[in-house]
Amino acid sequence: MRSVELFSGLGALALSLSRAGFEHALMVEWNQDACETIRENKRRDIEHVGHWPIVNGDARLVDYALLKKSDISLCAGGPPCQPFSIGGKHRGPYDERDMWPEAIRSVRELRPQAFIFENVRGLLRPAFADYLKWIRLHLEFPELTKRRGEDWCSHLERLERASLKSNHNGLRYCVTVAPVNAADYGAAQIRRRVVIVGFRSDLGIEWELPAPTHSREALLQAKWITGEYWRRHRIPASKRSKPSTKDRATVERIKSREIVVDTLPWVTTRDALTGLGEPKVNPNKSNHKFQPGAKAYVGHSGSDLDEPAKALKAGDHGVPGGENMMAMGDGSVRYFTVREAARLQGLPDDFIFPASVSWSECMRQLGNAVPVPLGQFVGTSIRGALRTAMTNNRRRRAA
Repeated sequence: MRSVELFSGLGALALSLSRAGFEHALMVEWNQDACETIRENKRRDIEHVGHWPIVNGDARLVDYALLKKSDISLCAGGPPCQPFSIGGKHRGPYDERDMWPEAIRSVRELRPQAFIFENVRGLLRPAFADYLKWIRLHLEFPELTKRRGEDWCSHLERLERASLKSNHNGLRYCVTVAPVNAADYGAAQIRRRVVIVGFRSDLGIEWELPAPTHSREALLQAKWITGEYWRRHRIPASKRSKPSTKDRATVERIKSREIVVDTLPWVTTRDALTGLGEPKVNPNKSNHKFQPGAKAYVGHSGSDLDEPAKALKAGDHGVPGGENMMAMGDGSVRYFTVREAARLQGLPDDFIFPASVSWSECMRQLGNAVPVPLGQFVGTSIRGALRTAMTNNRRRRAA
C-alpha cells in the first residue's frame, strides 16, 4: 500500500507508517534541517528510511498529477500545530502557518482509500470548535470546495447542509476525530494529541480508535502490588519514589478488583533510557551529549524517571525548560540529550541527527514529532481495516 505524506518533519510518522506496512510514494517537508536529518539516515540506509522519496519544498506547490491517483492508499501528515497550540498565539485559521487546507487538498486530488492527520490537543479547545468542524466536514466532502471570495465560516454552513443530505454522489469519507494519549499506546511520554482518520465511504469501513494497550493502572500495579517494576530496574526500597495519595487510592481499588487491569504498564522514562547511561559516562554514543544550563522553576521541574516523560515541546524561541529535562534522583535536573529525547519518541538508536544540526534544532524536530509507537499502532489498525475491506470486496465479486 502506497502513501503520500505532507509535513514530514524528521520522519517519525513516516517511520511509524513504514513499520505498519505502507510504502511512501512522496514525502514533503519545507524545513531544510529536518530534510537533512532524513537524508542523513537515507545515506546510512537505515531500515525503512533508505528509499524515502523526500522533497524539501512547500506543500502548497505539490503537483499531485505527477502521481498515479489510483495507486495511493493513504494520505498522512501532521499539519503545523503552532496555530492551535496552547503555548502559541492561538490564531487558528487566521494564522498563515495553518496548512489544513493543503492536507484536505491532498485528499481531494489523490482520492486515497484512507487518511491520517495528527495535531495538538489544542485543536479540541472550544475556541476552535467551529474550525475543527470545518476540518472534519471538509475532509468528509473534500470536493465541496470554497467558492471565490467565500470565507471558511460561510463554507462551513454549506458543508453542514451537505452533511444533512443522504444523496451525496461525490467523493466522501467517513471521518473519526479521536483524542489520544501516546502513553496509552506504548510511548514513554504523556503526549496528548488528536488524530483525524478517514476512510473512503465506498469501502464500507466502520472504524474507531482501538482500545489502549497500556495504562497508568497497570504501572501502579507493577510498582506497588507486584513490585515487578522495581525488581526489573534493581531499585532498592530506599530509593523508590512514593505513591501519591491519589495513586494509593487507585492501588487499593486494584487490590479489591474494583479496577481490573488488562493492559501493559505505561512505559516510563527509566524504561526508555535503560542501557543508555549518563552522557558524561557514555559520551561516545551518537547524539548523547550533555547539554548544560537546565534549571527547575515553578511548574517546570522536569520528568520523573519512574513515570512517562512530560510531552517534549519544540518551543518558538528555543527549547522549553521543564518539558525537555529530567529530574535526577539527587534533586537536580538536566536536559535530555538528543538521543534520550529520540528514545522517548520511539526512534531507534541508529536513527542519527547530523552533526551540522544544532542541539536546539534537533530538540525542535523531536518536539514536533509523532511518537513512533502511537503512529505505528494507528497505522497498523488502518492498514488492517483496508486489507479486510479489500478481501471482503473480492469475496463479494467472486460470489
